[in-house]
Formats: sequence, C-alpha cells, structure tokens
Amino acid sequence: MLKTAAATLLIVASVTFGALSFPTPASAQIGIGFSITFAPPPLPVYEQPPIPAPGYIFIPGYWYYGPYGYYWVPGTWVEPPEVGLLWTPGYWGWSDGFFVWNAGYWAPEVGFYGGVVYGFGYPGHGYEGGEWRENRFWYNREVNNVTNVHIENVYSRTVVNNVTVTNISYVGGPGGLSAQPTAQEQRVAHQHHVAATPAQLQHRETAASRPELVASMNHGKPPIAATSKPNNFQSHAVAATRAGGPVMVHATDLPKPEAPRAETPPHATNTAAPRPAAPPPEAESQRQQAELQTRHNQERESLAQMQERDHAYMSQQNANQRQMATMEHQHRQQTQFLEQRQANEMQNLRAPQPPHAAPPPHAAPPHATPPAAPRNEPNRH
Repeated sequence: MLKTAAATLLIVASVTFGALSFPTPASAQIGIGFSITFAPPPLPVYEQPPIPAPGYIFIPGYWYYGPYGYYWVPGTWVEPPEVGLLWTPGYWGWSDGFFVWNAGYWAPEVGFYGGVVYGFGYPGHGYEGGEWRENRFWYNREVNNVTNVHIENVYSRTVVNNVTVTNISYVGGPGGLSAQPTAQEQRVAHQHHVAATPAQLQHRETAASRPELVASMNHGKPPIAATSKPNNFQSHAVAATRAGGPVMVHATDLPKPEAPRAETPPHATNTAAPRPAAPPPEAESQRQQAELQTRHNQERESLAQMQERDHAYMSQQNANQRQMATMEHQHRQQTQFLEQRQANEMQNLRAPQPPHAAPPPHAAPPHATPPAAPRNEPNRH
C-alpha cells in the first residue's frame, strides 16, 4: 500500500469517480445530455471513406462517453431521415465546471455545434459539404470522397475557414474553443428538429461495445476512425493516421512540473536595515515552490509505480480487452485527478497575497462580526 500523499489522492479519486453513474450510449438525443468533469480528447486525424451510394450524407466522428470513459464514434455515411434535412453535429460544452454533451440533430439548416472543426465540410460553423437542390443532394467534391460511385450531382467549392484550425473537441472552459452561436444558429436551435436516426444510434452503441475505440486504450488514435456505412466496422473502415493531441492516461504521460520561477524583488522604499532572521519574501516563495514540486514528483512516481504494478498483474492474469479498458479508464481518472489537484496547489501557492493594509477611518473593530457573503456567491474550494 502506498504511504505517501498519493495514496490519499487515489482513495479520494476512487470515491469521487465511483459515485458517477455512467450513461448508456443512447442516453442523450436532442439538447443537453450528461456532464463529465474532464475534457474529451482532441479529435484524431483521419481520411473520409468512400461514399457507399448516392443520397448519403457524411456524419463526422466524435468522442462520446461510456462505461470505460471517452470512446470514439467513427464518422460514417448516413441516409437522412427526410429529404431536405442537414445534420448538425453534437458537441461538448463547458458549463458550471462540467463538460456537457449537446446532442446533434437533423434540420433544414445547420445550427451551432460549438465551433468544433470536424472537417469534411464542417468547418466550425455551417456546412460546406453539400446542399439540397430540387429534392436531390448535391455533393461538394472538394470535401467529399465521391470518386468511387457514379454521381452526377456534384460541384466544386473551396471551403474558406477564417478561424484557426485545431483538433480541440469542446467549446468553453480551460483550453476550449471560444465560439458563440450566430443569430441564425440561435434561430435554428428553436426550429423543429429530427433526432438521430436508429442507424446512427445503433452505430454509436456498437462503438461503445468495442474496447479498442476507448480513448485510454488507443491514446486518441482510434483504429476505426470512419466507416462507409453505419454499424459496419469491418469493410471499408478507415483508421486514424494520428492522434490530434496527447491523451494523458498514465502518470508517466504527465509533463514535468514547472521549476520554481524567480521572483523579482520589489523596489525598496524603506532604508531601514532588514531583520536578519527573516528571509526575503521572494526567497521564501521559491523555497515553498521547490518543496511543493518535490512532493508532486514523489506523488507522480508513486502513482506511476502503482499503475505499472496493475499492468503487470493484468498481464499475468491474461486479461481480456474489456478488463484492460476498465483498468486504463481508472488509470486515466487517477492521472487526470492528480494533474488537476497539483496544478491547483501550485497556482494557489503562486497567487499573490493581499498586503496587510491599515483599516480605514470608521472601520469596524477587529472583534466585529464580518458581513455575510452574498447568497449567490458559490463556494470556492
């Protein structure tokens, strides 16, 4: 058993995450679904599979959440439920400290999807992959792979994107996109929507049952990134060429803690000799940061050793993919929890302390009861 501060951390993490009720793949349709405490991984880089037949519209892949954490739902070609409808992709958004899933939907126009650059005609706002003309869908050959099927209703239009293309998969919050819905997208949000088709839901449920699509197993590079048809993961499947960014699963994946930064001493205004027993404030701050960094390194090493023992044990037991996915999900939770707590501790230590100012005239005496905090003020731990 670990006897360092990391042991306490892992116990807290187990209690915290064990209390979560993991949603089923079909738990969210239109609007807000469920919320998670950690951000989804970056979008992987992959090629679009060939269109299976005329009349299909490509639905980009996305990260969803299941019993083993975030897993990849491969992009696929889907038949729209009605003529004239377009797909608005779902997206993750930051809200009150949680990542909330906003489900996609079919509508005559494309609404807001968080500014996430899904590619293949979805540049963050709107849709440039095709359009309806007289009950026929016309494909933009610049962003669609329609070369294998004889389709006459095609055109060429370059997609112009005025925003920086990233692989970030969520909007708002730390490190997220800063997109805001336009007036037109807000209007679309209040129009009549059609939910994801049964084929789309079955496609997502099948993805949830495949451990190799879990982010902690594939490290953000799913072996099946897109398919030609929903729920068909065998033929014409496309693997991701690379991960869109790092996915921290183990303590060894974490970047090294920052070294204590030197503090610039303030200009002295008092010519009196300093007290010899009191070290300069900047030196004391650097000492505290160095001690905290040492403790953080010890916690990371302890967690890494524990995770290595888990791997060795599961290897001896000849664990299957589902057991490995469960273990890796727990490892990622432990790692993310540790990273978040350590970052908060270092930030709190580096925060400037307010100076002790003299009380203003007519100030309340020291023994007076302070005024109550506003009711709407949230607790800040």
